[in-house]
Amino acid sequence: MPAFPSLLPYYEKNRIEAGCDEAGRGCLAGPVYAAAVILPEDFFHPLLNDSKQLKEKERDMLREIIEKEAVAWSVAAVDAPEIDKINILKASIKGMHLALDSLSVLPQYILVDGNRFMKYQNIPHECFVKGDGRFASIAAASVLAKTHRDEYMKKIAAEFPQYGWERNMAYPTKKHREAIKLYGPCKYHRMSYKLLEDPVLF
Repeated sequence: MPAFPSLLPYYEKNRIEAGCDEAGRGCLAGPVYAAAVILPEDFFHPLLNDSKQLKEKERDMLREIIEKEAVAWSVAAVDAPEIDKINILKASIKGMHLALDSLSVLPQYILVDGNRFMKYQNIPHECFVKGDGRFASIAAASVLAKTHRDEYMKKIAAEFPQYGWERNMAYPTKKHREAIKLYGPCKYHRMSYKLLEDPVLF
């Protein structure tokens, strides 16, 4: 598989930058996960990219490499009741803040995937739409958030096997919505979300 030459190793050289991203915003159940990653400036892996562009085996392999070679990394989760209480955008940003809280190294700058963020301490930040396809640190954060969330969803899938979370990770697939219609929602579902599609009117 070819390298992704457009992935930048940093936004500004000789500065401690943390990349932040989340996974699970569009899911109907389970937590939203967020990660913060500080990579060495010379970090490079030919497969590293936005986690959505990678196969599961590639993400799992990259997770091991990132967790081993990162200067610092952290993953945090915000559960469904909290998402329902404060909304998914605030929950995603809260997750990123929690991940930043747990970093063993304080960043000097924060690179955020997307277009919305709330100031963290007094550390400057910048948002980048599709940043997980532009900067290595954000791509690494996307891989950690995705793999940690998938691992958790597979674990709780055994508790509620009817929803098929080990395959759909609680995204709004046809089978997931059919299961909600048949069995109703469970304690992990986000009740503020539209769990069922609009009924067909004849």
